[in-house]
Amino acid sequence: MADNARAKRLADLIREVVAQKLQRGIKDPRLGSHVTITDTRVTGDLREATVFYTVYGDDEERAAAAAGLESAKGVLRSAVGAAAGVKFTPTLSFVADALPDTAKTIEDLLDKARASDAKVREVSAGAAFAGEPDPYKKPGSDDESDETVETVETDGDASE
Repeated sequence: MADNARAKRLADLIREVVAQKLQRGIKDPRLGSHVTITDTRVTGDLREATVFYTVYGDDEERAAAAAGLESAKGVLRSAVGAAAGVKFTPTLSFVADALPDTAKTIEDLLDKARASDAKVREVSAGAAFAGEPDPYKKPGSDDESDETVETVETDGDASE
């Protein structure tokens, strides 16, 4: 089993080779300049590599790019094998990266929170606090001097 540093170096090399080959070597119109390789992961035994990619466009362009990558898999694996110089060239599998969709979801949630905060700010603009401005009693204030404490004196005998 290979060490993690070797797997990381091979993953970085695969990412660079696939990106360069997509940019310069493959003439498939489905794989235009809108395909971006975001990450690559290699298993510990260096037999399989997963290449994550994003496609900027609509669902139709994403499906076309996925089909184009599947058809170009052999050419890309040959290019990786030539560049890597390893005994066994890893098999490539392409996975659409969910990062842009996740980022869009987070942005939508943040926009919703900003709108909600703005509504609360508008509603509370002219509002006043309920009660007195300072609800805490302070020692020696005028309120205590007005109150009188009544003491009830009893005879020492409670049975009468």
